[in-house]
Amino acid sequence: MENKKSWLNLSAVDIIPNLSVRIPTVGEILDNEFSYYSIISALTASPFQYMVQLDDIGIDYTKLDGFGLFKMLFPIYAKSDLSLLFGSLDTSDFNIYTDPENNTEIIYSPRNEIIINEFIYHDLTDAIRKINLLEKVQSKPGNESTRKYLLERERRKQKRSAKKRQEPYLEKLVIALVNTAEFPYNYDSCMDLSIYRFHQSLKQIQHKIAFDNTMAGVYSGTVDTSKLSKDCLTWIPMSHS
Repeated sequence: MENKKSWLNLSAVDIIPNLSVRIPTVGEILDNEFSYYSIISALTASPFQYMVQLDDIGIDYTKLDGFGLFKMLFPIYAKSDLSLLFGSLDTSDFNIYTDPENNTEIIYSPRNEIIINEFIYHDLTDAIRKINLLEKVQSKPGNESTRKYLLERERRKQKRSAKKRQEPYLEKLVIALVNTAEFPYNYDSCMDLSIYRFHQSLKQIQHKIAFDNTMAGVYSGTVDTSKLSKDCLTWIPMSHS
């Protein structure tokens, strides 16, 4: 995956020929918020995050890797509307095939002649996470008793969550930022921002507020600068993203 241009200027991230990940606008996502976040959460999930669902069908999540879970989920989601992710690409014929060159399972679209192997999977999901400010979750229990404990805890958590009304995520962020002095957009102009730009603005504003609070502590003598990292001493974004 090579994208030499700044992602701030991109409307899509090229993964391989014929396969790009769209960077939708805030307005586009708000029109389909629950569906969009459900899809990207599933496609970038680790088996750890699907431990209950996998256990329900007799699969030990510790024995499955991320690509294995992706192979289970992507062909299902590919039959639905993925235009916010992949634009005009028709994903309906993606399915699991065996690569004759190395006898490994791949996801393949005969119509588009697109192969998603494990390497491409990593590039694809890394791009989706970066665009949408998602963390990569990787965790495995140290022993069997811990595995069972985590599984039952997650099962209880999901049962509680099922009784709660689903709350909009992006809508709340938009309301919060539009009503923040550091955010130079109103509700209308915010709709045209790419979700990547929006998230970078969010990160920067959070960093700037933390910096201002830190400096207030420094000037009042309650914060020791010798114990602070370089990131805390500037409001300019550092090189890492």
